[in-house]
Amino acid sequence: MKPRKILTRGVKSRIWGTLSVFLIVGLVFPFIGLAKAQIVQSDMFKHMAQQQQLNDTVVPANRGIIYDRNMTVLAQSASAWKITMNPSEFKNFPDAAKEIVITQMSEILGIDRATIEDKASKTAYNNITLANKVEKDVRDKVLKFLETPYESGVEGDDPIYYTRVIAIEDDVKRYYPYSTLASQILGCIGTDNIGLSGLESKYNSILTGVDGRLISTKANNSILDSIAYQTLYEPTQGTSLVLTIDETIQRYLEESLAECYETSKCKSCTGIVMDVKTGAILAMSTQASFDSNNPYTIYDQRTLENINLIEDETERKKAINQAMYQQWRNRAVSDLYDPGSVFKVITMAAGLEENVVKYDETFNCTGSIDILDRHYYCHNHSGHGTQTLTQGLMNSCNPYFITIGQRLGVETFYKYFEAFGFTEKTGIDLGAEVLPKAGINYHSLENMSLVNLASSSFGQSFQASPIQVLNAINACVNDGKLMQPYIVAKTLDANGNVLSETEPVVKRQVISESTSDLLIASMEQVSTKGTAKNSYVAGYRVAGKTGTSDVLGPTGATGEYIASFAGCAPANDPEISIIIVVNEPQGPSGGGAVAAPVAAEVIEKTLTYLNVERQYNESEKDRLDVKVPDITGMSLSDAKTTVKEAGLKIKVIGNGDSVISQMPASSQVIPKNGVVVVYTDDEVKKANVIIPDFTGMTVSQVNYEAVKLGLNIRISGNSLSASGLTAYRQSVPKGKEIECGSTLTVYFRTTSGVSDH
Repeated sequence: MKPRKILTRGVKSRIWGTLSVFLIVGLVFPFIGLAKAQIVQSDMFKHMAQQQQLNDTVVPANRGIIYDRNMTVLAQSASAWKITMNPSEFKNFPDAAKEIVITQMSEILGIDRATIEDKASKTAYNNITLANKVEKDVRDKVLKFLETPYESGVEGDDPIYYTRVIAIEDDVKRYYPYSTLASQILGCIGTDNIGLSGLESKYNSILTGVDGRLISTKANNSILDSIAYQTLYEPTQGTSLVLTIDETIQRYLEESLAECYETSKCKSCTGIVMDVKTGAILAMSTQASFDSNNPYTIYDQRTLENINLIEDETERKKAINQAMYQQWRNRAVSDLYDPGSVFKVITMAAGLEENVVKYDETFNCTGSIDILDRHYYCHNHSGHGTQTLTQGLMNSCNPYFITIGQRLGVETFYKYFEAFGFTEKTGIDLGAEVLPKAGINYHSLENMSLVNLASSSFGQSFQASPIQVLNAINACVNDGKLMQPYIVAKTLDANGNVLSETEPVVKRQVISESTSDLLIASMEQVSTKGTAKNSYVAGYRVAGKTGTSDVLGPTGATGEYIASFAGCAPANDPEISIIIVVNEPQGPSGGGAVAAPVAAEVIEKTLTYLNVERQYNESEKDRLDVKVPDITGMSLSDAKTTVKEAGLKIKVIGNGDSVISQMPASSQVIPKNGVVVVYTDDEVKKANVIIPDFTGMTVSQVNYEAVKLGLNIRISGNSLSASGLTAYRQSVPKGKEIECGSTLTVYFRTTSGVSDH
């Protein structure tokens, strides 16, 4: 037996010390970890616990509503739904159940299987979106699918509810009730409810509301199954906008531009209608447009046809993407062009204001003029001869306005060029307004030569945007006041309370009232007898100026033109100003032939809608419409006498002795010498007529055909024009069948004496 070792006191102390250290360390570290978890990491663990136990769902807020000036809704948000998937749970489903989910979701949501399978493979996530902004009918189909669980068919297996992997969440969708109407103004939003263009982008920060939250207990949690918990934090709707745009006037403008786009085969055409006295925009459009409800879809068929001709897939996709952004583009504020002869009004304004030309001064146009080493032709190479200033504007005489520019000199001309706003943005409350740059888009004061001054005097060699040109012309007819154009009249909170209201802003007085009066008087002569005679509207005194400018490429003129018209009405007290710009029309290319008729259509419809009273001159009174008398129930002989006394013709259908019915009905208004169709026999079927193609006919030819068919024709256009007046459009398309006695409008224009290039 070995002797037992006896530990000394020192050894025992060291052992106990070592054990104590291990004991302390063993106890301290857990306490440190616990303290760290409770104090330092408490928020993290709390969040993790909430994720395991609670659903925190975003409740999307509605964007603010966009109204026109009459509170017609142009854009609004409405309830929609989002369909989501839980891949982390989906991975535990039987293969047969997985197949059912993928197949059904693909069919209901219109998503290809590969996309759903790819999203289902992301098993680290418990919430992935399958579809955004689905409509009620789609949501209902998903709900119906979720009602029936998966049954394996094996005894003892519990049913599996698809709600474990498919969920429906609240969402919102932006709706534009009028589809393409004002689409470039309104713009569009993306799938994330963020504005991509137009007002939706410009005012995104205030249109966007504050999302709410729905916090509730999670399903399939055994601890919380018996606890009912749900808290809703209501979303707040965004600020609403009330625009200066009038839905009716906007529609008039778009219809006329669309017709011009189709018939002229132009690249694009743009128009703006403005309230003269306030600068408020009543309508603004570019054709071709797009549907704000489907902003990624190319809307214009002509563009689509050109894209489909591209064989290379990469190039085709590139073209589609480019076309998409181009259709969103608001050319009225974002594009520059050479304004051409419309600018002669500005040169005339500066010349009169500076007294370098007298209103009654005459000038002899020989057909050309030399400035230094540059030879400038008038569009009439043989010359206009001796003419007054007004006649010079009516004839769009280049030498006359070059002479005025030279008299002004570089510094004075530039002073007015700047004062009318051609070196700055107008300040309109729309995004992407272009700013012309000195030395690039216009001649700077320092570098402007007399040759540059000459070409600038008649609207060439510099660029401006349509809104700049209209704003300058508007100043010319608004007692010389340059306004700041605007499109948002007021903003409203969710309860309709006014948050802000826009007041008209006079930027500066550019010319005197007396000069403005002289300009309007001359511009009215341009619209009745000059190059803008196609802008004439009977009873509404239109004042305007046409323009035709070269499209410039890298090496100079391309041979294409930009046709335009700018003016106001009525001339005696201007209510609206208007600009029409037609980019590269095919066929007739002058502003007088292409743009002025469009302006006439819009002016007539707009002023009639605004209840502006017509004031006819004596020659117009001879062409006034007549109110149809009530002849129903009269004897046929008395009816004939009554109709003849009213200045109308009668067409009798039937063999009876008295009038059973009539077309048009009594009190309707038809053109003088129009036709009243009367029926004298109940058994006689209503007489219909197939509308012929009136385009290309003269006024007398159209009237002859109309009387022969028993139709009434309302003439729109300068019926006072001496020659060359032919129909170019009709309100009822050829081939349509309508009742005898009906009235349709035929639009006329002349190609004689309207050239300005």
